[in-house]
Amino acid sequence: MSEDPTPEPAPSRVLARRVPAGALALARTWAELDAAERHRLAAAAAGDRDPGRLFEVLSGHLALHGRAGAAVSSHTLRSYRQGVAELLEFANETGASVLRPPQDWGALFVRTLEGRSLSPATVRVRLAAGRALYAALRWSGATEADPFAGVRTASDPTEAWDKCPPYTEEDLAALLAVAGVRERVALLLGAHAGLRISEAAVLPWGAVDLAGKRLRVRRGKGRKDRDVNLSGSLAASLSELRASQGPQSDGQRILNLTVPGLRALLQRLARRAGVAWKGVHALRHAAGARLYAETNDLGTVADHLGHASLDTARRYAKRSSAVRSVVGNW
Repeated sequence: MSEDPTPEPAPSRVLARRVPAGALALARTWAELDAAERHRLAAAAAGDRDPGRLFEVLSGHLALHGRAGAAVSSHTLRSYRQGVAELLEFANETGASVLRPPQDWGALFVRTLEGRSLSPATVRVRLAAGRALYAALRWSGATEADPFAGVRTASDPTEAWDKCPPYTEEDLAALLAVAGVRERVALLLGAHAGLRISEAAVLPWGAVDLAGKRLRVRRGKGRKDRDVNLSGSLAASLSELRASQGPQSDGQRILNLTVPGLRALLQRLARRAGVAWKGVHALRHAAGARLYAETNDLGTVADHLGHASLDTARRYAKRSSAVRSVVGNW
């Protein structure tokens, strides 16, 4: 099927070069385009079914008008880039026009992904990428199509808890028994402080108040800051690690690891301890499970883990029978 007949006379000043490194620069670049040029670039990218150029249209719109603005996370952008690529593959398979897709094409894309046995979470991300792409194409004036309007993913029959059950107290004891000081800090940042892997990897020394036994997570999920109380054992481990490292600037990262590096560190620790690997996020679930077992207070759990609402923390109440026997000194 043919796309918009508008020809592309020459490589554009936007799409002929690499995407600017910063989202703010990208937003400025697209904001400075007049409506006709913006339409031409987006229509040409769709006509060529070029994933890189279409991703730039999406990124420019997201940086200008998305909820996170120029603070859109690199993780979101990576996920959307993959989603755009898969959507174009589907367009090629079905012979559909990107700018004038047939009725129910968006729903068929989602059903096709579900038929490939992708996880429900992955399908939801691909759907979000599709919606973001068509919002950008409509913004550019290249199309009026909205193929993902009203499209929903199939309900997920598996509860989040069952997909990522927490490490038990026995698991954690076995891990701590063989952990070096940096491994112990990495472990307890998840299992006691409840930090996400992305938060733990970038945590700097300047965010930790050892005397007050608190740390500050800056720009966590949802770009929000939060304060977290330190357990006695985590505070002691942090003190030991700092002493072993010598003088450190406030901006120096505590673990000095990337996200993949931190995951690999903990995987090696699990193998050495003979503990089944459940993923890094299961440490955060262990913190929530233990805290709810000892307090029976969803508000406390939500505050400690930085949940936006009590609904997210409610999973620990649903599964409290699994952790009723958990007691101990943190």
